[in-house]
Amino acid sequence: MPLHTTTGRWHLGAALACTTTLVWGVLPLALKIVLEVLDATTIIWFRMGVSALLVGGLLAWRRRLPRLRALEGRGWALLAVAVGGIAANFWAFMVGLDLTSPGNAQVLSQLGPVLLALGGLVVFGERYRRLQWIGLGVLATGLVVFFSNQLGLLVTQLDRYLLGSAMIVLAAATWAAYGLTQKQLLRSLSAEGIMLCIYVGSFLAFSPLAAPSRVPEIPRLEMAVLLFCAVNTIVGYGAFSNALHHWEASRVSAVLSLTPLATLGFAELGERIAPSVVHSEPVSAWTIGGAVIVVAGSMLVALGGRRGA
Repeated sequence: MPLHTTTGRWHLGAALACTTTLVWGVLPLALKIVLEVLDATTIIWFRMGVSALLVGGLLAWRRRLPRLRALEGRGWALLAVAVGGIAANFWAFMVGLDLTSPGNAQVLSQLGPVLLALGGLVVFGERYRRLQWIGLGVLATGLVVFFSNQLGLLVTQLDRYLLGSAMIVLAAATWAAYGLTQKQLLRSLSAEGIMLCIYVGSFLAFSPLAAPSRVPEIPRLEMAVLLFCAVNTIVGYGAFSNALHHWEASRVSAVLSLTPLATLGFAELGERIAPSVVHSEPVSAWTIGGAVIVVAGSMLVALGGRRGA
């Protein structure tokens, strides 16, 4: 089966990857607010439903709805993996976020870009080099530093913290599977078309478990944040999908490695602007240092496999 190749417009790919980083950086803070009034399944159901309506309406107006007839048997299998991967990612991430904190969730989520980069090296033919092994060692060191400090700060909630961390690891693995399958699907469908299929599929998957009647009952502030999360989904995944079309998976994942630092920065800024709404977690020099080391390691893994721009 022929593999997807990038367009070579790396400037556009880099800009889209940076957009994704900023959008995903603020998302956990918004989701944490909504989790106070809604369950994880209903939040995902709402986000997928709004995204499907908006993207589907736009594509229908532009007469660019996905041509699913272009998919062959293997293409349908890839689409099923992509839908299942993103649905599992959303659910596991939301559960993990509810049990831990935005900063912790984003640091652990760096396993996702690393797995995406490694998958890109294996599946799409990029070579694995010594620098990437060094990057894996740096990443592991950063995780040890980060978690040794976090465990000390959260010792009274240890069981909850560990379970939440395990869910974030699961979310990272399923996200990487989604990212790799989507990149290959770009040979048959547009980025927007793939995302529409994913939104619709995820919406249908979560519908039996959601509680739609609870949505109109939530306060105005949380409703506004919920709507922001839905729009964030469209912008973030739209930019990510198009970034993969224009740039190598390894380089896109390297930029996404900066997401934890964006989350920690947004948390500090949010608490200063609206301390009654946004609460930053306990952050020490060791926590920040561990997060920086994790980012550096994941970037080495992502960029260490290729030479040149």
